[in-house]
Amino acid sequence: MKKVLEKRKDIVFYIKLFPLKMHKDAYWKSKSIACNNSMKMLEDNFEKKSIPKDDCDTKEIDDNIKLAESLGITGTPALIMPDGRIYSGLMPADRLIEIINRRK
Repeated sequence: MKKVLEKRKDIVFYIKLFPLKMHKDAYWKSKSIACNNSMKMLEDNFEKKSIPKDDCDTKEIDDNIKLAESLGITGTPALIMPDGRIYSGLMPADRLIEIINRRK
């Protein structure tokens, strides 16, 4: 995402946290990040830094899991385009920009 945003200021990403069951701490970490609405916590987590555990009450992550399941998404990352197309897995920035450009 960062590489795409460096090249294109007109592209926006909306992040929905979707913790996979295979990652034992992903659920509570996702809830903590969501409760704090913190990109820094998200980035720290991706960099394998510890993040604080927050015991807030939110249904956001459970709703994200239900949404992903209803769309047939089983892994991350997953990109959902405005027209509903879904791309699963990592994608190089230039490839994503190419896909976006084709739909203009």
